[in-house]
Amino acid sequence: MTLKLTNVAKTFPDGTRALMPVDLDIKQGEIVSLLGPSGCGKTTLLRIIAGLETTDAGGKIRFDDEDVTSLSVVQRKVGMVFQSYALFPNMSVRRNIGYGLKMQKLPKSEIDARVDEVIALCRLEPYADRPINALSGGQRQRVALARAFAPRPRILLLDEPLSALDAALRGQLRDELAVLLRTFGITAIFVTHDQTEAMAIADRVAVMSHGQVAQIGTPEALYRAPASPFVARFVGDAMPLKGRMGSGALHLDGGTLPLEGGAEGGSAYVRAEDVRLDEDGPLRGRIEAVTFLGTHYRVVLSGVTPEPVVALHVGASAPKLGQTVGLSIAPGAILSFAHETESA
Repeated sequence: MTLKLTNVAKTFPDGTRALMPVDLDIKQGEIVSLLGPSGCGKTTLLRIIAGLETTDAGGKIRFDDEDVTSLSVVQRKVGMVFQSYALFPNMSVRRNIGYGLKMQKLPKSEIDARVDEVIALCRLEPYADRPINALSGGQRQRVALARAFAPRPRILLLDEPLSALDAALRGQLRDELAVLLRTFGITAIFVTHDQTEAMAIADRVAVMSHGQVAQIGTPEALYRAPASPFVARFVGDAMPLKGRMGSGALHLDGGTLPLEGGAEGGSAYVRAEDVRLDEDGPLRGRIEAVTFLGTHYRVVLSGVTPEPVVALHVGASAPKLGQTVGLSIAPGAILSFAHETESA
């Protein structure tokens, strides 16, 4: 199913503008993430698509060629997965998955066939007859996904589906979810504040801020060509390089860097992986903290700008605290913007 949003906005009765007018086109089978900080409007937009909230006057929602703006959540036939799982604790895994099919009054043979299908796809065979209370958090999340898939919804909506899990399990299920969504070939939208989750699963990511879509694109496009400082900070954790831009160079406390294109004015950002410890580098900084992260060291430096700068060091040994070192940043790695824009 395709999805088309036109001028979709939300103003609550007290006058709060939770969502500015949004236009969005999603292709059949496409996976799109709504990514942003708390309060940016992403969950409100998801609830409007589901039919749990209404759009302001003039907004339109189309599933394929059908205008569903005035239809209820039941009539829209969407699948939903919530952060809380919303499973029935008194039912087995099998009965939870088949509940929505039973409500549709489908023949028992068809219900059993569909339940068996999603149990196999979600690798739940060993747990099919267990009660929900006997499952781990990761197993419950798989059941919630299977229950949403079973009725073959027109579109699948996921609201922070992995946020209740511990870090290791979250990473594992993130990869499983990406595979499952593509296996079912279903159009899906999921809300998250986790950039890694969004970039690992989605075909396109819509970064939201203050009720607006700040930028939408593939994970690669957002990372390599952010449209604003906000997007640069939220996708890839870019750091500000506070200094003066002029005469084709960026002038910092710790030295001067050439800029590609001779940028003038505005602001500059860089990501930690593009800051290198380099004795011959044009910048100087003092090592204030070193953290070992397995594959590399995370090094915090002062003196380059008024705020600390982070570099990644992949050497065999840790840099020494208090040491003054040289730094280099490739001109092409600097993200420059004509003007500073909104923050989260």
